Amino acid sequence: MQTQMPPSTQRAVAAVTESAAAMFLTLTVAGQLCGVPVLAVRDILAAQAITRVPLAPREVAGSLNLRGRIVTAIDLRRRLGLPPREAGAPPPMSVVVEQSGELYSLLSDSVGEVLALPEEGFAANPPTLDPLWRDVSRGVHKEDERLLIVLDVDRILAIG
Repeated sequence: MQTQMPPSTQRAVAAVTESAAAMFLTLTVAGQLCGVPVLAVRDILAAQAITRVPLAPREVAGSLNLRGRIVTAIDLRRRLGLPPREAGAPPPMSVVVEQSGELYSLLSDSVGEVLALPEEGFAANPPTLDPLWRDVSRGVHKEDERLLIVLDVDRILAIG
């Protein structure tokens, strides 16, 4: 038997859901500030041991173990057509996301903070944005003096 929520509770739940939808976890890839919707994030991990997967697409760095679950690691630098990390650079951090019941780790140079981004700061992808980035971006947001690229997790994971 399902119970009906009072209208005030429904409004409160809708407000929380709406405000969470405008929340983004920031991460950096090759100096570029990016954001992913916080509701897509399942975990954030420091450097992990990654096992290479034979014959995997080049964007797939390998797999890692997260509490007994196999997680496919996607190298965001490779996925976005960027040069590899420099020798001696700190190891990448993992932003774990879920798609269709599977876990994926987005390997980034660093992970920042969770930001509430006001709607008026959003804009469409600029025409000067690299086509590869344009394909995986939901748009941009001017954050202080930097441009934050909002990544579309589904498009990032659409490899092949």
